[in-house]
Amino acid sequence: MLALPEILEPWTPAQATERIRSIAAGEFYFSYKKHALDQIAERGLIIGDVTYLLRNGFVYEQPEESTRKPYWKYQMQCRTPNSKNREVRVVVIPDWKKKGVKLVTVMWADEPLHGG
Repeated sequence: MLALPEILEPWTPAQATERIRSIAAGEFYFSYKKHALDQIAERGLIIGDVTYLLRNGFVYEQPEESTRKPYWKYQMQCRTPNSKNREVRVVVIPDWKKKGVKLVTVMWADEPLHGG
């Protein structure tokens, strides 16, 4: 895999897509809120769906600044193996330097975003 150069955040949607996919392509630190695990279970999904999404999904929207600077929240989405042809959306906070991703929430892409 080609090493990507350091780019300061916030990233454009295309940069975020490329960077989150790059982080998730190898071994990466993965953390999550209990809320996100509850959302996964309520939708009949599994953690494997989230990792699939991180490796194959797209960021379409501009990021939102996280409450912890200098981090940013990104929405990423795609269909996953257990989503029954519905698009799943996640809100994640990537950490490029530590090669990690924090999962904030999980929803269907056609649901309204209620914060998180």
